[in-house]
Amino acid sequence: MTNLSGKNRSLLAKSYCVGVSEPVETKTSIDGTKKYLFSSLDGKFVEAAFIPDRKRATLCISTQVGCRMACAFCMTARQGWQGNLSATEILNQFRSIPERDQLSNIVFMGMGEPFDNMDELMKSLEILTSDYGYGWAPKRITVSTIGIIPAVRQFMNNSRCHLAVSLHHPDAAERRKLAPAEKKYPIRQLIELLKTYEMNKQRRISFEYIMLEGVNDSQQQARDLVRLLSGLRCRVNLIRHHPIPECSFKPSSDQIIRQFAETLNQKGLIATIRQSRGMDIEAACGMLSTNKYQKNKLL
Repeated sequence: MTNLSGKNRSLLAKSYCVGVSEPVETKTSIDGTKKYLFSSLDGKFVEAAFIPDRKRATLCISTQVGCRMACAFCMTARQGWQGNLSATEILNQFRSIPERDQLSNIVFMGMGEPFDNMDELMKSLEILTSDYGYGWAPKRITVSTIGIIPAVRQFMNNSRCHLAVSLHHPDAAERRKLAPAEKKYPIRQLIELLKTYEMNKQRRISFEYIMLEGVNDSQQQARDLVRLLSGLRCRVNLIRHHPIPECSFKPSSDQIIRQFAETLNQKGLIATIRQSRGMDIEAACGMLSTNKYQKNKLL
């Protein structure tokens, strides 16, 4: 902007950024999944994952650097909470990738707890779905949460996007070991809240369930899960655990996962098995950014 003085251009550059911030690193899996790494917050990093699947192309984006929810199976949790992303930084993950025009869906399931950064999350959803923004239909967007009840209520009242709840165990005491947020935000209270909302094709509620060998994959636990979700129109996504360093959890076998899904379906729940993607490129949430940050600290 040569019509401005050098001094004013320097002042603007300290506080404003025009355009997009390109990824600092890209990894491509043999299955077509791409992991994008973005620089943010004083040398920290966040991730976005592009996941092509036949007619669908999904972008998984982050809302925080690190996370304070401390889930036992999550690599991002090991970073602790280091800061919230602004709506600009959240949307930059969508705006800056070359596959942007191919996308059919966006999921807020990357690093961080979206409802722990509520103001910036809602700003980004408004921009994505508004006529003045990108004009996306809300049914193309899903937001994941561990279950922060006040924020879930705000989201359900003010957004028509889909909701995904990280569940992982039907028993409250055992779930607390996996997801400590259960202590403050009991899953049963959240389910009772969700039952007060009318569900239709424009709004879907799903529960994410990471399958852990010997922890949450028994037939009894499948039956307990059916009872827990009874009366709520929803689906359950069974997810193969991506092993992470220095973690004792092991993924359930394919046979056990299929049997678990069959039990849920036979009892009237819609259960799907999510295909594992990007295993060869550190695609488990938080792995790439943690490794990058640790390498930079050693330089």
